[in-house]
Amino acid sequence: MKKILLIAVCFFGLQTISESQTKNYWIVFKDKNYNSFTINEPQKFLSQRSIERRINQNIKITSHDLPLSDLYLNVLISNEINILKKSKWFNAVLVECDENKLQLIQSFNFVKSVKQINNDNLPLKQNKFELEEIFSPVSIHETTSNRTPIFNYGLSLNQANQIGADCMHANGYTGQGVVVAVLDAGFFNVNILPAFDSLRMNNQLLGCRDFVTGDTLVYEDNQHGMMVLSTMVGNIPGRIVGTAPKAKYWLLRTEEAATETIQEEINWLVGAEFADSVGADIINSSLGYSYFDNPADNHTYADMDGNTTIITNAADWAASKGIFVCSSAGNSAGPPWYKITAPADADSILTVGAVDSAGFATGFSSRGPTFDGRIKPNVAAKGYQSVIAAPWGDIQQGNGTSFSSPITAGAVACLRQANPTKTNMELLYAIQQSANQASSPDTLIGYGIPNFCIANSLLTSITENILTENLFDSYPNPFSSNLNISYYAFNSEKIKISFYDITGRLVLEQQFLPTPNALNTIELKGFEKINSGIYFITMSNSTSLITTKKIIKN
Repeated sequence: MKKILLIAVCFFGLQTISESQTKNYWIVFKDKNYNSFTINEPQKFLSQRSIERRINQNIKITSHDLPLSDLYLNVLISNEINILKKSKWFNAVLVECDENKLQLIQSFNFVKSVKQINNDNLPLKQNKFELEEIFSPVSIHETTSNRTPIFNYGLSLNQANQIGADCMHANGYTGQGVVVAVLDAGFFNVNILPAFDSLRMNNQLLGCRDFVTGDTLVYEDNQHGMMVLSTMVGNIPGRIVGTAPKAKYWLLRTEEAATETIQEEINWLVGAEFADSVGADIINSSLGYSYFDNPADNHTYADMDGNTTIITNAADWAASKGIFVCSSAGNSAGPPWYKITAPADADSILTVGAVDSAGFATGFSSRGPTFDGRIKPNVAAKGYQSVIAAPWGDIQQGNGTSFSSPITAGAVACLRQANPTKTNMELLYAIQQSANQASSPDTLIGYGIPNFCIANSLLTSITENILTENLFDSYPNPFSSNLNISYYAFNSEKIKISFYDITGRLVLEQQFLPTPNALNTIELKGFEKINSGIYFITMSNSTSLITTKKIIKN
């Protein structure tokens, strides 16, 4: 009764408030009560494709999937608080209102927290994409392949061949039946450029949304998304063929290229939720966030811990719903940033760095590890002299992880087509294990350059026990005081972690019950007084030893 009375006061007891400049606020609700939807009828708020994706990957529909409370939204609207964005995963809204209404908002008993989101139009320090060099294809060399190509790739053969995408195509996997959502800054002239003729004529374009302006118009905006899209579905025989030429696509604009604000991370979150609701299987994001127009909003390297930024948490939420998320590592290897940019630090997504045609890491590709010591980027693909569509109708070259990520995402679409019942985390780990330096990952290109035909073989021919062994990792290595263990569990059987020194003496032991069909992470502490040297970690269940890893204590 008290709760209802308080809401009633908010409806009818608002006093006159003097006019002042409006501001944007991120409001997080405490719950989703008074909801007109229920998780027992998911078809009312999720597409059938979205539901089937969850069923295929044994993912439960929870309250996080529910839309926001109708009552709470109506309270805001009735008090002339303009709702700009709604997020079901964060149970939050972005609103615009007079700053004098802040106290009123905070008085609502269903509000958990309120944070101002800067949207000031301050001078931009640098163009969002100026580190990505675009130029005419004057120095591209043809690539030969030891297999007969199924497509006339022309100058784009190298970027497909380098990661085994052409091999997947030759085996009949071209992304057919897979839906890819591309979150970017605009898709200039995709509706008329010849590189996308087949996309349009074959009904592979499912739709467009602009989460910056709130409409469906994306063809007049920035050309960055157009170039990104061309590496996946571009098709000019003899010039360019993308890595997923038969997949279907949603084009989602979340980035305002002329500015850099935290609100763009919220746009990305809302775009990812939309991608989930319409049944996307894969998200490609060639966007990264570190510095903003308002320096007060700047991220720090400490924020690259997988748990801090809005966009990173959004990417992990998407992955938890069964969407395979590919993200560019960033082009900030030089000063002052050096490291990966959000959301590349998310722990459940595939972060892609850039290499040249010979497989060497580029000088611009952002470096790992994450702040908490995890391997990032996960893998790398061609991001130097990548072949992309040009706005005048032919092709051009481009440098940037913005292109290595979608080249890889297209190959993931082919892998998903070949393995429709595998979880996105199984795909991710198979991709890592297929890469050329899987046994010794580094902070430049992670596990290396993947081979998607090998990844497909891993997924289709190996036993679950072997795959489980590959899904165990420990980091950082070497470590000092704390050690993180990550383990992909197929079931909920109790797992024992044992830590031994080189003489076989048991130093530490811990048991935990993993979440099934998910990546589990635990933190082992208490190593401060343990001597430096070589140690061994074993993972076992009630009946057998699963795997053993060697690790070094600093």
